Amino acid sequence: MSVPGAGHEFQPYPVSWNKRDVLLFANSIGGTVDELQFLYELHPSFTVFPTYPILLPFKHESQDVIDFYAAQQSSSMAIPGAPKLDARRVVDGERSMTFLKPLPTTSAGRRFEVRGKCIGIYDKGKPGTVVESQNDLVDVESGEVYARMTGSGFYVGQGGWGGPKGPKGVNYNPPEGKGPDATYEQATSPEMAHLYRLNGDYNPLHATPEPGEQMGFGGAIMHGLYSWNTSCHALLKTLGGSDPKNIKEFAARFASPVLPGDTLVVSMWKMGERDGEGFEEVRFVTTVKKTGKVCLSNGRARVKVVGRKENRGSKL
Repeated sequence: MSVPGAGHEFQPYPVSWNKRDVLLFANSIGGTVDELQFLYELHPSFTVFPTYPILLPFKHESQDVIDFYAAQQSSSMAIPGAPKLDARRVVDGERSMTFLKPLPTTSAGRRFEVRGKCIGIYDKGKPGTVVESQNDLVDVESGEVYARMTGSGFYVGQGGWGGPKGPKGVNYNPPEGKGPDATYEQATSPEMAHLYRLNGDYNPLHATPEPGEQMGFGGAIMHGLYSWNTSCHALLKTLGGSDPKNIKEFAARFASPVLPGDTLVVSMWKMGERDGEGFEEVRFVTTVKKTGKVCLSNGRARVKVVGRKENRGSKL
């Protein structure tokens, strides 16, 4: 069976950001005062936290709030062969990112765009439908790719349309029988999602209880990408010395929702083998401290392990 949407290229669209955007992002994912290079624009090493581009497909060029549902509906319906999907009932499935070039702290004076394509649309039966895509952040003038992002959106309860089930995913589990090499805790507040959404991800699911109640979550939940981004911060701070040059790839699967006010625990395992540039595979699992429930699984990254950044939020 052919895969609906496979290879379909989306219309490229311009994206932009300013220094205030990157400061807000770092603050909203748990940046700390011993990482002023992410939080203070006059720091001599002021830099962008490397996962920031994951927000640009939501934000585009806007400096104001957007209609999330309208934007997502327009995107999904542009794929040939796509079934009719309700963007009001979509959550993240899995995300991965490859960091190819450091991002400038502002796009001012330059032109960037996101060039994307559909990898496939998969029918998971009664649970729902998965739409998998790839997005590249590209400098229009030079053609250089700064970041490559792949991900899947899971449209809850919207399967059973007769499409292919899709390939079986590869699992990246931590070493069996071995405790983590490091852990990091990140507390959230009841208002954390309202801060994080100002980055450009304005899904009402994370702002007001009604959508979450309709989807069976009991109310508002945290952005899956908040957990994803703050877990990357935990790895880079703990193992990579908070230096963006020390991470090459980052990926995780979204396993269960996180509630505002939960504390996340990121457990990390170094896998030992390093490539010619000194990057080592790290696997991780993110859990909710109170319940022990896994919220991010299949976590993996390529990190140049140089030591950890100590603060009151981290512990061995």
